[in-house]
Amino acid sequence: MAEAMILAENLSKSYRKVKALTDINLEVKEGELFGLIGPDGAGKTSLIRILATLLLADKGRASLMGLDVVKDFRKVRQMIGYMPGRFSLYRDLTVEENIRLFATIFDTSLEDNYDLIRDIYVQIEPFRHRRAEALSGGMKQKLALCCALIHRPNILLLDEPTTGVDAVSRREFWEILAQMQKQGITILVSTPYMDEAGRCNRVALIHNSKILQIDSPANIEAGFGSPLYAVIGQDTYRLLQHLRQYPHSGTVYPFGDSIHYTDQRGEINTADLAEWLRRQGHANIEVLPIAPNIEDCFMALGSSQPDASSYV
Repeated sequence: MAEAMILAENLSKSYRKVKALTDINLEVKEGELFGLIGPDGAGKTSLIRILATLLLADKGRASLMGLDVVKDFRKVRQMIGYMPGRFSLYRDLTVEENIRLFATIFDTSLEDNYDLIRDIYVQIEPFRHRRAEALSGGMKQKLALCCALIHRPNILLLDEPTTGVDAVSRREFWEILAQMQKQGITILVSTPYMDEAGRCNRVALIHNSKILQIDSPANIEAGFGSPLYAVIGQDTYRLLQHLRQYPHSGTVYPFGDSIHYTDQRGEINTADLAEWLRRQGHANIEVLPIAPNIEDCFMALGSSQPDASSYV
């Protein structure tokens, strides 16, 4: 059994009357690439900041490699690499100056740990004399990761590292994380992008301060409880309204240019549903059975919560 590198027990945090975290229990094993998946405001940043020793929980405890994040915060900071959601390096320093500054803080050097960051550094090396503020979003992302890795941490805590960057940079970043994992680094990464869940060994789905489910992406998708259908028509908004009025409708929500639909009866005759929609004035209706993805599972889990109205 792999060692628990990150452990959170009954963590809660509020900002006045706003609950950020409610009784969070989480365990990340050694060598895992673990995803914290949820929308903005779900509590992801608060949780990562508590684990990074930058924020105190109101209740509960957390430990990294067996060290308490409050009592042993100095030791914890030596063994983690932290990348906040906002670019927080020194904008008026060059790429090379930022990296060497962070190396000096941790009493190491670029040369000492070059083998760890080589694949990332070679991509930003052509810009090593450029100020950080002048870099593109993707290059800022790679520079921040270099600085987080420069002291060869045991654990990486990454708060929405792919938000605001282009699709190519997102893909490249996840490929870099996979390489870091192969070098034995335990990674906890948060993201609002559901499609990134498949890059992780396990994920925690989090919404409105609570964890909905923790498992591998494949197991979460396999546990989807009802047959799922994609309903396609010409007027998506009217189609959405009529599907919600259908007497047997379960969950109904837009997904790209289609509507994902479940029926209270489970398996349905798709022709019957298409015919009912035609009687409501819709033409060229298609009702297709589809396999659920993580976002479908997230929506289904969320619909059972007290605040389910926020999902429709």
